[in-house]
Amino acid sequence: MHTQFHGVGVAIVTPFNTDHSIDFDGFGRVINHISEGGVRYIVLQGTTGESPTVTKAEKQQLLQYVNENNPRNLPIVFGVGGNVTADVVSGMKDIDFQGVDAILSVCPYYNKPGKRGVIEHFTRVADASPVPVILYNIPFRTGINMSAETIVELAQHPNIIGVKEASCVIEQCMEIARDKPDDFLLISGDDVQGVPIISIGGVGVMSVIANAFPARFCGLIDAALQGDFRTASRELSHFLRIDPLLYEEGNPVGVKKIMELIGLMGSDVRLPLMKASDDLGERMKAVLQQDHLLELVA
Repeated sequence: MHTQFHGVGVAIVTPFNTDHSIDFDGFGRVINHISEGGVRYIVLQGTTGESPTVTKAEKQQLLQYVNENNPRNLPIVFGVGGNVTADVVSGMKDIDFQGVDAILSVCPYYNKPGKRGVIEHFTRVADASPVPVILYNIPFRTGINMSAETIVELAQHPNIIGVKEASCVIEQCMEIARDKPDDFLLISGDDVQGVPIISIGGVGVMSVIANAFPARFCGLIDAALQGDFRTASRELSHFLRIDPLLYEEGNPVGVKKIMELIGLMGSDVRLPLMKASDDLGERMKAVLQQDHLLELVA
């Protein structure tokens, strides 16, 4: 049932120095922070890790670092995707999958393939992958929405074990939950939809905000998984005002700013993203103080 992917997985950020090289010391602090906060697994080199601007060599370095600095031996989901099927498949031959428990593979973007193209793309990826595949549906970024019908059809592949569902369409999530195989993982790709998706049969969330507030966020998701939706919803309300600010100037600009505010790492990002503006930073700080979120990491 792949229960190691139940609960909160963190779409971990990639800290950078001021010269935009990878800050491995900061990366280590983040790993320790989320590990101590009780997250269940690490999602490495997703969008929050700035995967489009991290080189193949750097991706492998980050993976090696996690393998060597993983105090609680958390499972690792590694981002492997793209919009050229042949490149994704051939590129897997160059990846050292040691320590990788599954890959997260985004729906092909920009090309906007139809259903048959999406199914053929993921079938070839799943056939080639030496580890299980979790689909990633995020229409806001890719330009297309994988329908529930498409996801359920792909769920029949023996090496496709779940979907990170970030369509933010609850009816679609309900259709997936209704029609999927029992052991297929429905995982929220949106922090604030984690609780409602669990209520209809989801198993957790791949989270951005848990980079900064792992213990509190894990606590509310665990409450939801135990059926205590009153507690989960009440705790989730703490994050409702800060959540949209995380994405106002691009992800992970917002969450990196929070992590700078709490003294965990710097907030540098790589172009074409830019560090949070002074205006955004001040508004985020005000919301964090008003909603008592800074107390969560005191």
